[in-house]
Amino acid sequence: MTPYDTGKLSRRTLLQATAAIGTASLVSRPAFAQPQLQQTSLVLGDQAGGLRALFEASRTLEGAPFAWRWANFQGAAPLFEAHRSGAVDTAMAGDLPVLAAAVGKTPLKIVATRVGKPESLGIVVQAESKIRSVADLRGQTVIVSSARGSISQYQLYGALEEAGVKREDLTIKFVLPTDAAAAFASKQIEAWAVFDPYYTIATQQGGRILRDGRGINTGLGFITASEAALADPAKRIAIVQFLDRLARAGDWALANPEAYAQAYTQLTRLPIEASRIITARSTVAGRPVSEADIAALQNVADRSARDGILPVRVDVRAITDAELWRRPA
Repeated sequence: MTPYDTGKLSRRTLLQATAAIGTASLVSRPAFAQPQLQQTSLVLGDQAGGLRALFEASRTLEGAPFAWRWANFQGAAPLFEAHRSGAVDTAMAGDLPVLAAAVGKTPLKIVATRVGKPESLGIVVQAESKIRSVADLRGQTVIVSSARGSISQYQLYGALEEAGVKREDLTIKFVLPTDAAAAFASKQIEAWAVFDPYYTIATQQGGRILRDGRGINTGLGFITASEAALADPAKRIAIVQFLDRLARAGDWALANPEAYAQAYTQLTRLPIEASRIITARSTVAGRPVSEADIAALQNVADRSARDGILPVRVDVRAITDAELWRRPA
C-alpha cells in the first residue's frame, strides 16, 4: 500500500484507484491528558474519508487526551487487510464486510453500532441502458464493489432473489470502487452495484438507479477494534473515549445537516448537491451494540452463509464486545 497525503480529501482521492494508508501527523496532546493516555496513539481506519470528514466537521476529536492518525481506504476489503495485519486499531464498515473479515480470521471485536440508511447503496445502470428492471439483468455482466463479502454483493443477491433471477443467469465480477467509478464514468460498465459516496457520484453523473438497498440491507454499520488494541489498557481507554466522541459527532451531524454537508464538501471537494445526499443518508449516529443489532447482524450472517456469500456461518455474539462502551447519559 502506498502512502498518500491525508490532508483535505480531493475528488481525485475518491475516484482514482488508491487503497492507501494515510500518513497524517499525530495530533498534539493537551497538557491535561490522562497520564495513562499521554503516550497512547490510535490508528483510525476509514473508508473514502467519511469518518474523518464527520470528525473534522464536528470537531469532536479536538482536545482528545490521546494521539491519533487516519488511515484511509477506498473500501472495506483493503481496510480489513490492514486490520488483519495490525496496521489499524479501529475500522468502520457495513454489516457484511465485518462478517467477511471475521471469516478471514481478522482478530477483531465489534464495539459500536452506526445507524444509516439502506438507500445509501444500490445498483446503477447507464442512463441509456436497456436494462429497466432487476429481471433484465439476465445475461448481463454486473460489477460489484468492492470485493466478495461487500454490502453491495448482499444487496445484489437480495435484489436478484426478490426478482426471481438466478445468480447463474448473469455474470458477476468484483472491482474496487475507484477503478469501477472510472470505468462507469467512461461507460465501460453498464451495471454496477456500489455504495456511497461512489453510488451518489455515479447517479449525479447520469447513472440511473435500478434498485437501492431498502428492504434488503440493514443500513447498519459497525466500529470494530483489533483484539491487540483492546488488550492494551491505555488503548482500550482511548477507544472508549473515541466512541464517546463519535456519538457526539453523530449528534452534531443530525442537528446540523447543512453545516455537515458544507463541511463534507470542503473536505472532499465534491459538489454540494452530492454532499447533501451523501451526508443525509450516511451512517453518522453512533450507539452501543444492542441485542437487536446482534440479531440483525446474525440474520445477515445466516443468509450470507446460506447464499454462499460467506463460506461459513459467523457467530456474531462471539465477535462482539458489547460491554466495552456504554454511552454516557
